[in-house]
Amino acid sequence: MRNEERYIVLLSGGLDSTVNLKLAAQKGEVLLALTYDYGQMAREREIKSSALICERIGAPHKVVELPFLKDLRKSGIIRGEVPLLKDVEEAGRETMEKVWVPARNLVFISIAVAFAEEMEADAIVCGFNKEEAQTFPDNSPEFVAKFNSLLPYASLKEIKLFSFTQDLEKWEIAKLGWEIEAPLEYCWPCYLGGEEICGKCESCLRFINALKLAGIYELWREKRECLKPFS
Repeated sequence: MRNEERYIVLLSGGLDSTVNLKLAAQKGEVLLALTYDYGQMAREREIKSSALICERIGAPHKVVELPFLKDLRKSGIIRGEVPLLKDVEEAGRETMEKVWVPARNLVFISIAVAFAEEMEADAIVCGFNKEEAQTFPDNSPEFVAKFNSLLPYASLKEIKLFSFTQDLEKWEIAKLGWEIEAPLEYCWPCYLGGEEICGKCESCLRFINALKLAGIYELWREKRECLKPFS
């Protein structure tokens, strides 16, 4: 009889999913980390980042291609147009709508359910947080609760969806990640797919702000510069 839970983890290569992967590996067994290629501008960077993170943590990694989502051209992260901001305080409902991908998390997690049942996992772990749940409805506790209510009809196995960081602010996740030695130096938080993170899109600004509030931004920069993970 198993004493530890077995997890399927959704991994984008960003802060929240990286910390959740590390926590899952500490608290149980990670059967698989899933990264999705859906035509987003940063897909190559996200995939490389996720592969490096999984290598460091020792988790199996799989890239799932969803070419049909590339047709959703209203989303700025697929079309190639995202708002560039001066400060994280500018982020809100309006900027969210410009990068929104319809049903993205619903599709991602539904696919993870299939892997979870096939591999006999106990749970699916996502990188959700309290801060972004205020503007992204598919990041919220209500979304998780609704999805869990659907799961008994979608799987023959008892599976749950949750996030270790659901009730944490972004800076708290950064602080926790540093404390548990999650490989934050390999994170790719940017909506764009350049040589380095742009530092101006909403996702970058939230990431950088979190590191600064956690008091680890300069330490993170030094570690990243030494490794040059994307060169």
